[in-house]
Amino acid sequence: MSLRICEIFGPTIQGEGVLIGEPTVFVRTGGCDYRCSWCDSLHAVDSAYRHDWEVMTPTEVWDEIVHLSDHRPLTVSLSGGNPAIQNLAPVIEMGQAAGYRFACETQGSIPAAWFGRLDTLVLSPKPPSSGERVVWERFEDCLKAAGPHTQVVMKIVVFDEDDFAFARATAASYPDLPLYLQPGNREVDPAIPVNLDVAAKRLEWLVQQTLAAKWFRPRVLPQLHVMIWGNKRGV
Repeated sequence: MSLRICEIFGPTIQGEGVLIGEPTVFVRTGGCDYRCSWCDSLHAVDSAYRHDWEVMTPTEVWDEIVHLSDHRPLTVSLSGGNPAIQNLAPVIEMGQAAGYRFACETQGSIPAAWFGRLDTLVLSPKPPSSGERVVWERFEDCLKAAGPHTQVVMKIVVFDEDDFAFARATAASYPDLPLYLQPGNREVDPAIPVNLDVAAKRLEWLVQQTLAAKWFRPRVLPQLHVMIWGNKRGV
């Protein structure tokens, strides 16, 4: 069995969502079924980069996690691309046996049997600005695959008023899912520094939108990694 791995890095700090601020090793898989207009990880999405991806066995992936974490159990984040495309169950099994915790972020387009083995599943349906369309039947299948023992939360990136309306409608459809909102970052080129004033204004706009709507359910968070490290990869 082999896995297509774009990169494994860390420990670093989780920059967003329910686990924001948590020391984490990231396993970024190669390949995705989406092509979001503002994707910040095209090197893990576009098949044009496939020659840069490594073909690794689950044991090789696990060995690299152990090496990076210095044998100290922490959280491992499975991301991509879309990690649901590949069978990461053996990595999760080896890690949890050693006391590691596993989280996965995916758009909810492909249900994976191993979702039920995770500690945390972050479902991130893509809003209109992405150019993609959510197939809600598949999203529901992802919820079912997670089962009763995995913590499931929802995270939505918001760029504009249409995205905000999408977030409100989606939240209404899934009232039992904890919800995290974050402002989008349109500057995704690692060579271009992030304008922190612009990033702060986007966050302020999103906060004001939720308060003006008297919508107090979601937690509004920054992209912490963008605020600290900009568009650099591997952090």
